[in-house]
Amino acid sequence: MAALDVLGRRGALRVIWELTERGQLTFRTLQDACETNPGLLNTRLKELRALAIVDHTDGGYLLTDHGRRLAKALQPLDQWASDWAADLD
Repeated sequence: MAALDVLGRRGALRVIWELTERGQLTFRTLQDACETNPGLLNTRLKELRALAIVDHTDGGYLLTDHGRRLAKALQPLDQWASDWAADLD
């Protein structure tokens, strides 16, 4: 439940998406990619780090093994969303 609670918060899935698509990113690059303010991003990163989904190294932020497995688990939902959006058009 804790993981779903954090993932449902504004910007959390976007952080995971950007790190999945782009790999390791600095704070500033991740902020630009997520189109968010530094306070919100810092809060989300703290929460995702506490859940061992995101880690921070000298090179920036990246997904952990758990984060990569989570991103893989979300792929069917992403495909469903793409199909759904196409059907709406």
